Amino acid sequence: MKYLICTLFSWGVLGQVLWAQKAVINGKVTEKMSGAVVGASVTLKGTVRGVQTNANGEFVIKGLKEGSYTVLVTSVGFVKKEVSVSVQENEVKTLAFELEEETYTLKDVHVVTSRGVKGNEHLAEVEGYSINATKKNELIVLNNLNANLAMNNSRQIFARTPGISIWENDGSGVQLGVASRGLSPNRSWEFNTRMNGYDITPDPMGYPEAYYTPPMEVVDRIEIVRGASSLQYGSQFGGLMNFILRKPDISTRFTVESQNTTGSNGLFSTFNYVGGTEGRLSYTAYYQKRLGNGWRNHSRFNTDHAHVELSYAVSNKLKIGAEATYMMTEIQQAGGLTDAQFKADARQSLRSRNWFSTPWFIPSINAEYIFNTKTKVSFKGFSTIAERNSVGNVRPITETDVLTATRQVDRDFYTTLGAELRLLTDYKWLGKENTLAAGLRYFRGKIDRKQQGRGTNGTTMDFELSEGDYPRNLDFANVNKAAFLENIFRFNKRFLMTAGVRVESIRSTMEGQFGLSNSTPVLLNPISRSRQFLLFGTGFEYHVSPQSEFYSNISQAYRPVLISDLTPPATTDVIDENLQDARGYNFDFGYRGKVGNYLNFDIDYFYVNYNNRIGTITQTNATGQLYQFRTNLGRSVSQGLEGYAEFNPIAAFLKQSKIGYLSIFASVAYINATYRDFKTTSVVNGQIVETNLAGKRVENAPRTINRFGITYSKKGFSATWQLSDIGKAYADAGNTEVPNAAATTGVIPAYQVQDLSANYKFLKHYNVKAGVNNLTDARYFTRRAGGYPGPGLMPADGRTFYLSAGVKF
Repeated sequence: MKYLICTLFSWGVLGQVLWAQKAVINGKVTEKMSGAVVGASVTLKGTVRGVQTNANGEFVIKGLKEGSYTVLVTSVGFVKKEVSVSVQENEVKTLAFELEEETYTLKDVHVVTSRGVKGNEHLAEVEGYSINATKKNELIVLNNLNANLAMNNSRQIFARTPGISIWENDGSGVQLGVASRGLSPNRSWEFNTRMNGYDITPDPMGYPEAYYTPPMEVVDRIEIVRGASSLQYGSQFGGLMNFILRKPDISTRFTVESQNTTGSNGLFSTFNYVGGTEGRLSYTAYYQKRLGNGWRNHSRFNTDHAHVELSYAVSNKLKIGAEATYMMTEIQQAGGLTDAQFKADARQSLRSRNWFSTPWFIPSINAEYIFNTKTKVSFKGFSTIAERNSVGNVRPITETDVLTATRQVDRDFYTTLGAELRLLTDYKWLGKENTLAAGLRYFRGKIDRKQQGRGTNGTTMDFELSEGDYPRNLDFANVNKAAFLENIFRFNKRFLMTAGVRVESIRSTMEGQFGLSNSTPVLLNPISRSRQFLLFGTGFEYHVSPQSEFYSNISQAYRPVLISDLTPPATTDVIDENLQDARGYNFDFGYRGKVGNYLNFDIDYFYVNYNNRIGTITQTNATGQLYQFRTNLGRSVSQGLEGYAEFNPIAAFLKQSKIGYLSIFASVAYINATYRDFKTTSVVNGQIVETNLAGKRVENAPRTINRFGITYSKKGFSATWQLSDIGKAYADAGNTEVPNAAATTGVIPAYQVQDLSANYKFLKHYNVKAGVNNLTDARYFTRRAGGYPGPGLMPADGRTFYLSAGVKF
């Protein structure tokens, strides 16, 4: 990496010499209402060259060869403008652009909220190298939110995204647990989770748990495409969640930013960022330090995040870059509670010696080549070198933690390598312009899992063993190859269709020692599974008016057998040799759009069919002994309605307001997630009794997920109040109402929680932020854990405060 950085820096210095005497295009972008347009994108079509306008709406593109160029200007809420110019050597060409408000959905521009409403946006029909037309999608722009970003408060970040269920047991803000449409929020494992378009999980096909989440203070936007993303990004039922970090500022040589936050329970966070562009070299770097004592007892955390990104325009056609991301965490785990303990004191903890740590390193490289105004290609190479470490008492919470006893140590080591090549091209067919997206993917992942080690009897974070070796020592490997094609067919100005296919090849292997039986190693029968399959999808989009459209899509989905499915809890358990991967499909039908600059809406019906769900049933062997048999047991269906609307009543009647603006939003979802066929067994009086859970609700799937909010803004000040109203759910597929003694099964009651956040920007460079999370100090929980990080009932945080001050130059 250091050699790459030195090379890029050398190229940047050389570029200043070689291109110092070449042509320059500069100018200013304005609009009628407020003058300068800040942050407008100014690009040279068919090249990788581009900049953003500064605070005065000005831009400059240096180092151009003599010749002809097409300058394209785009900005949120405005119609794109382009002009052709010719420049001579050493010439400075000055241009002026006056933008008009957007009046029709454009292929090359975000379909976004207008200036009257600041809420969720939608992805363009074509965004980067992806086709988003016909798909249910959301674009969360972090700069539009008043939220506790220092703590990655997911309840506020996803407030306007309908149907998102959230696990809120991680008060450190390190791990994100979200899902949609009745799927499990467990570390967001039903999503294909990415950052800047590349993988950040240990293994999307074998262990897709998102232990790493980037600091939201550096995230520019979050792209969410529901299950229809399975063709272009991977087969997951939940779809795509892609964190896009802030890109290098191409309008200035150097910018620096610092945001410092303090709050309840000893919270301190400092976020520091630098970036800019020097010639053809652009760069960013950030560092975040976050620490605190946590709302519950024994829940301290100390995290470090760092990232650096370099981008270099080798020529007008070719751009290369590199990124490196690092995270180190030290998190004390408070453990679970019983229901009685939760009612008595939700802040208490009966586990003082449980710790968790995830060192994470993600290097990546990228390249982009623009052939012409219609065709371009990109390459991303990425790797993950990471660990998942825990030490503590993982016995049921009903058992006392004897402080002199040794603790259990579990460690995972992840090593992955992947690459993706993508092509996007526009072409004409039957007189209409169509778009083709295609791609190739290669991924190799290795997991070294060491578990059940005998640790020390100490109280600090210590992953050393006090004696012996790990009883469980497994090696899991995955090789995934994939290719996809997806096409937009435009029949006229109003109607288009998409069609696509993805071919997947997966080879999974696992071997090693599963455990000990009377001090004798129990070896796992080596597992090797290879499969190849096709996924298909199609959709349509019909523009009813310039600002609204119907959309629909049906796409197949696939979930491979995970490493957790192949490693039963006990050595006596048996895995079905014919265990099948889960298959199914997602269907969407919706209507979205906007009215003027004061109303945004998106309403849809969804249907998720999930076949071959995996579970455990009790069986008897030849000697009459009972054992647990893990196999495919049945099918579930999740269907319902999702709706999002945001209304600005003042903008509806006034072009400009001296008293400020009010924006009211509602994000609602009705989710009926039930099992249609799911076999289960129990032992009654020594006999196995088989039943079927058909009609039972899927676990961790609230039937209603409703969030409402109001934002008031005037000049540099804005404040948002929001209410989350979440329905009842169950922790187990049997829909147990009365919790068991260990609090691992039972009902998860409905709850309401409120948040209030404000932001004031002044003197161009400064800001102050403050807020209260869980305004009414509600006591609630969103999860019952059967194992780590419990086991037991996992309380959510009570009322907390934060205050933040920032500066940017």
